[in-house]
Amino acid sequence: MMFKQTPLAAAVSLALWSLSAMPAMAQTQEAPIQTVEVTGIRASMAKSLEVKKNATANVEVITAEDVGKMPDKNLADSLQRLAGVAVRTDYDEAEKVSMRGTNPDMSLILFNGHTVSGGDWYVGDQGSSSRSTSLSLMPSSVLNQALVYKTSQANIVDGGMAGTINVTTRKPLAAKERLSGVVSAGMSYATLPGKSAPDLNATVNWKNEAGTFGFIAQGFAEKRYVRRDTSSTLAYGFSSGYDVINLKNMPGITDESLKGSGYTAKDLDGVRMRGTASTEFVEGVRDRKGGMLSLEFKPNKDLDVTMTGFYSGMNANNYGRLNAGAFYSMLMGKADTLGGTGTNTNVNGQQVYATLKNPVIVTEKTMYGDTIRVLKAADIMYPAGTPPQYIGNSESFYRNGARATSGFLDLDAKYRVNDDLTVKTLFSTTQGVGKTDADQGLTYARFGTGASFSYGAVDQAPFIKYYGAGANVPGMNADGSGNMLIGRTISGIKTTDKENSLQLDAEYKVNKSFIESIETGVRYADHHRDSARRYPAYHTKDINANAPTSYIGFPGDFGKDLGGPAGWDNTGFTFTPETLKAYFAANTKPTSDEFERRVFSELHVRERQSAAYVMANLEGERWSGNVGLRFVQTRETADIPTPIAPGKCERAAPGQPAIPCAAYPGAVTTAGDLQPYYDNTPFNGFTGNTYYFAHTDRKFNNFLPSLNIRYELSKDMIARFGASKTISRQNYNMYGVGFSGAACDAQGCHVNGPNPDLHPMTAKNLDASWAWYFARRSLVAVDLFYSKIDGYAKTGTTGGATVELWDELSKAGKVYAVNTSSQQGAKIAGIELSYEQPLFNTNFGITSNVSKAHTKVDDGRPMVGASEYAANLGGYYEDDKLSARLVWNYRSEYVNSSTAPSPTANSQGMTTIQGILMPSAPTMAAPVKTLAFNASYSFTPNLVLSFDATNLTNVRRAYYRYSEDEQSKLDVIGRQFYLNLKYKF
Repeated sequence: MMFKQTPLAAAVSLALWSLSAMPAMAQTQEAPIQTVEVTGIRASMAKSLEVKKNATANVEVITAEDVGKMPDKNLADSLQRLAGVAVRTDYDEAEKVSMRGTNPDMSLILFNGHTVSGGDWYVGDQGSSSRSTSLSLMPSSVLNQALVYKTSQANIVDGGMAGTINVTTRKPLAAKERLSGVVSAGMSYATLPGKSAPDLNATVNWKNEAGTFGFIAQGFAEKRYVRRDTSSTLAYGFSSGYDVINLKNMPGITDESLKGSGYTAKDLDGVRMRGTASTEFVEGVRDRKGGMLSLEFKPNKDLDVTMTGFYSGMNANNYGRLNAGAFYSMLMGKADTLGGTGTNTNVNGQQVYATLKNPVIVTEKTMYGDTIRVLKAADIMYPAGTPPQYIGNSESFYRNGARATSGFLDLDAKYRVNDDLTVKTLFSTTQGVGKTDADQGLTYARFGTGASFSYGAVDQAPFIKYYGAGANVPGMNADGSGNMLIGRTISGIKTTDKENSLQLDAEYKVNKSFIESIETGVRYADHHRDSARRYPAYHTKDINANAPTSYIGFPGDFGKDLGGPAGWDNTGFTFTPETLKAYFAANTKPTSDEFERRVFSELHVRERQSAAYVMANLEGERWSGNVGLRFVQTRETADIPTPIAPGKCERAAPGQPAIPCAAYPGAVTTAGDLQPYYDNTPFNGFTGNTYYFAHTDRKFNNFLPSLNIRYELSKDMIARFGASKTISRQNYNMYGVGFSGAACDAQGCHVNGPNPDLHPMTAKNLDASWAWYFARRSLVAVDLFYSKIDGYAKTGTTGGATVELWDELSKAGKVYAVNTSSQQGAKIAGIELSYEQPLFNTNFGITSNVSKAHTKVDDGRPMVGASEYAANLGGYYEDDKLSARLVWNYRSEYVNSSTAPSPTANSQGMTTIQGILMPSAPTMAAPVKTLAFNASYSFTPNLVLSFDATNLTNVRRAYYRYSEDEQSKLDVIGRQFYLNLKYKF
């Protein structure tokens, strides 16, 4: 929508024009931060409400004691208790925050007014190049206050289109005592892995007698074990996910095979079916260590200089296993054991197709309102007397050296020049790294005579049974059943995210008419995102050389909490981490760092942000506000790996100098890019694609006006109105990702690619709120909001561009159409309701909120990461000795995707099912409800015992496709418990 030129808008425009001549200087202003330490749930709630009540903008607040008293281990856990805030949870720990029905990439998280780079611990996220900040590295103990801006203003760092969260750390000179601190020791216990781990935190705060210099030093070491039991649709080749029955490709489905079922073969043509029933088993560790050091120097009342350094590193080795069926491939007569077109199943020269018997078909209503049929149960069997054929896969992967780090160093100075002029400066440098040294695994194909499956409710594990396959262990049997080693892979990845920024701000007190002061400032940030993957070379192409002979089975309790009918097959085999490491140590050989490069997966993006703003703080009788304008320039440069057709440039052997390529002077000829380099085999430098980096450079300019008005209807009743334009930049992979996902089908060959011309997303926002602080620690609030987004990514668009790539199966180059990203519009409209108060002058109280955010994307698809409903209900008790809080959280369904979806996410295509053309189904996360508890008991004012419990109901997190009749994945994590003894001095 466009803003109309009302009298108020005209006044805003006039104010902006009159202020535009002011010198530009920048940036984020911290809201009034508490100067005394708040203790206790009730006191901290009062402080939070006080800051919220007095703020000009519409904000939410979490104080230090909120974080300490809520059942939360990091800031994201606490933020999800606020109205309009939802989180992406991983292994029962909240990681990434989204606001008002948007993806986490559209929310900006600041620390002390500047951005923080963070690494991801999981290999998939390490390569995703998301903008969202993972808070898994940020323990709650380092935090002082979190201020959540739901409406924008000109002096806030740009980038939070949906909202901005500014987290502050403690100031050394704000402490009451000259010397104080806290030591906390305890342990964590996770029920599913059945393991405990230590938990240690220590902080000391000192200041000199004059109160002019002080420091805070903190260290933490927190460890916990994790495990995830999963049922999913993950598999190889045609069997992964969902597809439709196609009689032309499945001649084993006949009227005869369906005899007695009440169906004919024609009845099944086009019915949607799940390709597999897979079981996944993942174990890992979260070993987080780090610390913070803050120094503050305040020689007089006019100058205050603070330097803060923070570092957190988390070791997160993880160990995954998969046992997958291949129902769809069996029906197609394919033995596509590793996902290619594969080798046709053959018996005596004849291709063999599985038959389908005893089908159960239901009718589902899709999220788009269409009605289609889905196969919920069947027997997939090879004809009687057929020797064992391909029925699925097993694999074991160990990700060694998985680690995430995050750190920053900032220097913040504030100088009061005179009674009217104050200047501030903030310099920060930050870096985050996510890496996995060796993502290594073995894949086996399983052979048998058939399988049965039956799917029930979305939150129940399906029934699965295999026939004629023998014991589910590695090795082949004399009759052809068993498991055969067919694949191996090992690689390492490292993603580095870093930024240097400088901002200067000034505030001049005017105190004339209704203008209280004028703020102005400038900011510059230089951001780099680089990601690279490495693949070592093998001695020989014989994957059975040094193959492991020892194995272990899935644990006997695997899947015990997944539900479902009794008797489903929960067996599987795997190898110890030591066995996998030994196999790859024996089979790989050193070459060179250059030769191990996988250039086509590299990402190199540089982003420079320049901003200038001017803002007037306004105040009149019973009202206050601000009006401002921010100018932002974004410069995106990327080096895009671009393939060169085979045979054009010669690749150098490992350790040899680069071979110049006249046709492509910038060609990278020293990288192996997965080409073999076997012992005693002549090296062929002309196989496969080589690559060069295509350089792109784009500039985007944006003007971001903002207005906030606060009006006191009465002493305790506040109304607010906000209007603004905000910005959120596209994910890095949209600009610089290489070409990937090459595939050929009936429609031709296609590949994913970047689009460097994508401009940042912008949103025009309106916000109106009413809040009544009817008693101490009490609030009733209503908030209405609306955003119109321009530039929302529409992925999976074919724009006519083509590229020639090497096709390994045909051993030739093919022309591929490039799928990339375009842009479209979207809208968000919603309401938030909040209520909290003590109960009847007792030590009990309640907190609650509910929000609804209706999103609409131009192409009719759901917005990634957007939940329509979110709600929280909490109860607390506190007296001089005991405090306790129980919190229930609800989040409705949403599109579950990486927060940095690839340029051609499958949710963006169109699919014809049963004659109906509809958008391809995204993966949806089903609604989830969680319950958490915290209690602490003070033996003395200085000695406190605390107990925290999360995921008390041991929820099953379910995922589906078009509707809940199409279960895609089901996870269970188990409960987490924490016990700590805290001593204050």
